Amino acid sequence: MIAALVISMLTFCPMTESMAKKSPGIAFPETFSGLAAEASPMVVNIRTVKTIKGGGRVFKHFPGNPFGDNDPFHDFFNRFFDDDQRREFKQRSLGSGFIIDREGYIVTNNHVIEDADQIRVKLKDGREFDADIEGRDPNTDLALIKIKAGKNLPVCKIGDSDALNVGDWVLAIGSPFGLEHTVTAGIVSAKGRVIGSGPYDDFIQTDASINPGNSGGPLLNMKGEVIGINTAIIASGQGIGFAVPINMARLIVDQLKSHGEVTRGWLGVAIQDLSDEVAEYYGIKEKKGVLVIDVFEGDPADKAGIRPKDIIVGVNGKEVDHDRDLTRMIAALEVGEKAEIKVIREGKEKMFTVEIAKRVDEKVASKHESKESDDQLGIQVSGLSESLRRRHNITDTEGVIVTHVESGEKGEKAGIMVGDIIKEINHKPVESINDYRKIIADLDSGESIDMFIKRENAGFLVVKMKK
Repeated sequence: MIAALVISMLTFCPMTESMAKKSPGIAFPETFSGLAAEASPMVVNIRTVKTIKGGGRVFKHFPGNPFGDNDPFHDFFNRFFDDDQRREFKQRSLGSGFIIDREGYIVTNNHVIEDADQIRVKLKDGREFDADIEGRDPNTDLALIKIKAGKNLPVCKIGDSDALNVGDWVLAIGSPFGLEHTVTAGIVSAKGRVIGSGPYDDFIQTDASINPGNSGGPLLNMKGEVIGINTAIIASGQGIGFAVPINMARLIVDQLKSHGEVTRGWLGVAIQDLSDEVAEYYGIKEKKGVLVIDVFEGDPADKAGIRPKDIIVGVNGKEVDHDRDLTRMIAALEVGEKAEIKVIREGKEKMFTVEIAKRVDEKVASKHESKESDDQLGIQVSGLSESLRRRHNITDTEGVIVTHVESGEKGEKAGIMVGDIIKEINHKPVESINDYRKIIADLDSGESIDMFIKRENAGFLVVKMKK
């Protein structure tokens, strides 16, 4: 009986392993060694040096003076900190990248090389070269650098990130913590992740270990093709990493290589996702589309006839579900291109032909600033867009959020803080930017202001000041 049991155990294990290998639903790689060996020569280590003026290791961040006005150390510390602010410090950082052609072009993250005085690239074979910046795109955190190393460099194969599925195996190669050519494996945890890093968030989420120094390195599929660029980690989320999809990066890198910059399309509207209430109000059953909250005068949408409160539901025949869909679609259009924009206005569909302009980030910033600033109180506020609610981790959909507080102005002195949600002013409800502007404009100079606000971890508060 014992012999029979031993024989049955010996035969059972191989059968189980064989069944697992043949099962169509199970695909465990036996090894990643061949894939790692093939891809590693294309991955580089990047070291940068940048000069930081002032701010050394000690900062003037003391909240108060324990000695009052008669501080015996006042002159000493003033001289110490003033000297410290004039010093220059060399900050060194590490990152990764990968070679995309034999001419020496290398893709990495913008934050790896931004403001660097020196960029040094080390290849797998130990050779080192100085690198020049060919172009940067801070909006997607991508950069293109180049080294002069002859024309026989190994080149990465580029894959198709759209063909990637959740659950697929992926491999990350980089230099975490300066440990060159470290290989980690995992699966695709999700696609299309928005983490609040910029207007073009569309990340691949993976549980392949990504740590500081992996930035700019490739994320590979099981064919050894680059399907993403390792970009971000969440400090509090162990085992969670994010990569820019290669299909998005390819278009950007091509522009950086050809022109040294990225040109994006511009529509000229401020938008937000549809809330449940707005969708119901307008009779939008599937809650797809984006609400136009402002149209910038003289820009393409304004010229074409698009108005605030229009709901954009399509661009060139493609559906628009969320604000990020519209942002990416318009950005991908060429300057001067004619786009067909479908909107819902007062329950009826309308089509507008818009000639796309060039997006200029400084122009965008100035437009938003002019719409949001309130010089009388020294604060800037914004509507509760989906992106802002994600960034500040809030669920409120009514009110305006404080995005900036000027030092020394009325708002700061009264105790207003960035992230505060203004719900009422002098018992009048504030549901939008327009409500806020109108209430403030109707107040006389010197008149008392009671702001009923909601603050994270503090609940509802009343802040008092005078106009």
